[in-house]
Amino acid sequence: MPGMGGVRHNENFRLNCDGWEVCRKHDGQAVQALLEQGDFAPILRNAPVTGAVENVGYADEQRFYYDLLRAAHKADLRLSIGDGTPDLKLQSGIAAIQRLQAEESALRAAVFIKPYDNKRIFERAAWAAPVAEVIGIDIDSYNIATMRNLVQLERKTAAQLKEVRKRAGVPFAIKGVFCEEDLALVREVKPDIAYVSNHGGRIDTRTGSTAEFLLQYGAELRANCGELWVDGGIRSALDVATALSLGAAQVLIGRPFITALCKGGEAAVSAAASAFRTL
Repeated sequence: MPGMGGVRHNENFRLNCDGWEVCRKHDGQAVQALLEQGDFAPILRNAPVTGAVENVGYADEQRFYYDLLRAAHKADLRLSIGDGTPDLKLQSGIAAIQRLQAEESALRAAVFIKPYDNKRIFERAAWAAPVAEVIGIDIDSYNIATMRNLVQLERKTAAQLKEVRKRAGVPFAIKGVFCEEDLALVREVKPDIAYVSNHGGRIDTRTGSTAEFLLQYGAELRANCGELWVDGGIRSALDVATALSLGAAQVLIGRPFITALCKGGEAAVSAAASAFRTL
C-alpha cells in the first residue's frame, strides 16, 4: 500500500468483484430489462487513478495520463482525473485534458481532490477550473493510512465540505461513501453527486463490497443527493446493469481500462469499453 493492492490480502477488492453477482439476485428481472435497453455509453466513465510510475509501470506520469485519457475519450467514455503526491499527478491529469481540449474545446472531466485542508483544496480546484465538469473530494483516501500520513489528509466535516461545495462553481461530489459516517455527511451536505467507492478495495475501515453497500443504502443516498455514482470490481456489462438497477446514474471503471491500455493501446481500451456496454 498504496498501489493497486489492498489490505487483508485484497479482501475488499475480491468482495467488490463478487458483490455484483450477489446483488444481481436481488432483482434479476430489472437487470435483464436494463440489458435489453442496449448501449450503456452515456453512463460509463474512467475511474480516477494516479501513480502511473509506482503502480502501472509507465516511465512517465504525464505520458500515462494523456495516453489513458485520450484512449478513454476515443472509446466514448466520460473522463475523470485524480489527485496524488507529488502535485505533478493532478497537474498531469489537468494538462492531459487541456491537450485534448485542443481537439474538442468543450471536453471536461470530473476532478477528484484529496481531503487536504480546505486551503489546499481550493488551490487545486483553481488549477482544475479550466477542465472540471465536477469537483469532488476523495474522502475515502483518508482511510488509507500510508496516504493519510504521507500528505496530512483530514477527516472532512460537513461544514468543510459545504464550504468546498459553495466555492466549487460546478457540481460537487463526495467520493468514497462506504461507511455509516459517510452517510451522515451525505445527509447533511446533500451533494450533487454521492460516489460509492472503497478506493478499489484499499480502505480498511469496513469489510464488504461497494455493490452490497449500494444495495443496502442506495435509496437513502439517492434521497440526499442529485445522483449516485459507483465503482469497485465492475467487470462486465452485467455488472454495469446491476449497478444501474440499484440506482447508480454513472459507473466508473479503473483497472480494466489501464490493463487494456498497457496490453494493446487505444484499440484495446475501445474493445474493453465495448464489452462493458453490451453482452
